[in-house]
Amino acid sequence: MSDKNVLLINGPNLNLLGTRQPEIYGSETLEDVEQACQAIATDLGMHLDYEQNNSEGELIDIVHAARDKYQAIIINPGAYTHTSVALRDALAGVEIPVFEVHISNIHAREEFRHQSYISGIAVGVICGLGTAGYAMALEGVAGLLSE
Repeated sequence: MSDKNVLLINGPNLNLLGTRQPEIYGSETLEDVEQACQAIATDLGMHLDYEQNNSEGELIDIVHAARDKYQAIIINPGAYTHTSVALRDALAGVEIPVFEVHISNIHAREEFRHQSYISGIAVGVICGLGTAGYAMALEGVAGLLSE
């Protein structure tokens, strides 16, 4: 592995990308997003691993396992963005820089989606730019890791 190891984590329901509410989330599948991110990471000289899980506890275990293995985490926490203090605490606890990504603009949606427990500990937050937000997060990670 390189010294630029990045973990991309997708939370609940993101396994349904491409079929779940395409008017909000688009037609790309999670596999499409992962393949595009892999190509970008390779171009940027980074090693990328990715995980998706619908379970809060499993996501926390994934974050814990990232300690001492990754130099950055990109996460789309899905609905756990708005509900999971435990996921926030796990991300803060491993002391790995975090970039938060949302496909839709959470601030232009239902009021309960406006609150993010993750944003306060994130290096950067990208939302509302569709799946292109993942590429932007990778660029942000590359910049951070080259400092």
